[in-house]
Amino acid sequence: MRRREIMGAAAGLATGLVAQDAAAQRNAPARPAARPAPPPTTPATTPLGPLDTTARHALIIDFDTGAVLLEKAAEDRMPPSSMSKLMTMYVVFELLKNGRLRMDQELPVSERAWRMGGSKMFVEVGNSISVENLSRGVIVQSGNDACIVLAEGISGSEQQFAELMNETARRIGLTDSNFRNATGWPDPEHRMTSRDLATLARRIIHDFPEYYSLYNERSFRWNNIAQENRNPALSRVAGADGLKTGHTEEAGYGLTASAIRGGRRLILVVNGLSSMRARAEESERLFEWAFREFENVIVFRAADTVEEVPVYLGERATVPLVAGRDLVLTLPRQWRRNLQVRVRYDAPVPAPVSKGQGLGTLVISGQGVPEQNVPLIAGADVDRLGLLPRIPAVIGRWFAS
Repeated sequence: MRRREIMGAAAGLATGLVAQDAAAQRNAPARPAARPAPPPTTPATTPLGPLDTTARHALIIDFDTGAVLLEKAAEDRMPPSSMSKLMTMYVVFELLKNGRLRMDQELPVSERAWRMGGSKMFVEVGNSISVENLSRGVIVQSGNDACIVLAEGISGSEQQFAELMNETARRIGLTDSNFRNATGWPDPEHRMTSRDLATLARRIIHDFPEYYSLYNERSFRWNNIAQENRNPALSRVAGADGLKTGHTEEAGYGLTASAIRGGRRLILVVNGLSSMRARAEESERLFEWAFREFENVIVFRAADTVEEVPVYLGERATVPLVAGRDLVLTLPRQWRRNLQVRVRYDAPVPAPVSKGQGLGTLVISGQGVPEQNVPLIAGADVDRLGLLPRIPAVIGRWFAS
């Protein structure tokens, strides 16, 4: 096994990004009682050590690499309140993208939707409203009534729509979420984790770029009533462009938000804060900390040759080892100088070699840097020598050994 450290690799690294990618059953057996939520004074865990936060639940991830920059009780099931409307809109966006729903399609307002309490779009019973306006009513105004109109128009009832939410959640990788309604209205079985909320936000941004801009709209007027977007990050955090707030007495104040700076996007989830002001200040503070303390580092581009590996009985003497994709790490800024990059492979590689064939491993480590093993593949095809050319090669190898 060849092992070689790529000297000076860390010095030439540049910052940058690379694009990357089952919920609980509705009738699943009862789970054990949830763990008590940690007190707000418990610090969050970060690669740089503990960090105080007043949120009961918190998570910050890098959009492109998926790296966790901060977490606190991120696996605990919690009431997501109106942040679960992200799942409602994921279902709507998917139907729009698949052509099963149209933005100009009008859906009728039932008496149940009209009577729905909490935050409202102020729909009127008996009217019909376009999916486009209902979407703004959900996203900008957090309208519970708009959610009901969409749910009933799509699935016939909110209960049936909640089942569709659960089916979709399982399919897109939400591993610990259960939806009982379209609004986030309090229900002891309506639960999500911070990690699932971050995953869902990431999927919305990645899967529906054509609709994501709705989350950056600052106000919306319906029925002669103008309402401002409740997301405080939009006005307080540079580069913020979504997503959704939430609040109930049990959940406290929460926010799932995203911001992008210099081509680098972060996703933040906080919940269990004591007030709107605390939500605004804490989300701003955590975003600023994460953008300041971390960077994305390009180790290798997709087609960069990491090493030339000898080939035995091949029509060419070597084959390039490549990563096959841009290799990007999210690291604390001061860790860059500690990076160590090594390549491991068996040599010589017997011909024939197929492009994309796994041939080695890139090992990334260093003081304070969690070790990562990245597969390396052949960057080209190498055919086997014909019979006559192989004879001198075999004899030469026999004498060399």
